[in-house]
Amino acid sequence: MELVTVILCLVIAVISFVISGFSFMEKGILLNNAWFYASKEERRTMNKRPHYRQSGVVFCFIGTIFVLYAVRVMTEWSWIFYLFLLDIAAVILYAIVSSIWIEKRG
Repeated sequence: MELVTVILCLVIAVISFVISGFSFMEKGILLNNAWFYASKEERRTMNKRPHYRQSGVVFCFIGTIFVLYAVRVMTEWSWIFYLFLLDIAAVILYAIVSSIWIEKRG
């Protein structure tokens, strides 16, 4: 069961890193709440660059979360859990602060 968990976490991590890479290159679908909630008119005039960057950073954090969890399951090192929690807190803080920053500049 642990092997399945590790493989699943690593697959999700790789997918997250790939999405992050595409977001940094400003390619593909924009996976961002601002894009999802924008009207068609707002989408046409929206500066997508900061939203792509925000999505890239967030998906990079998510990939790291899943890698840390996979390492935690494989090694049973208890201290990894604190890095896992720190990463979760960092991604939440980044998402909030960057959303406010984008809105103020925007």
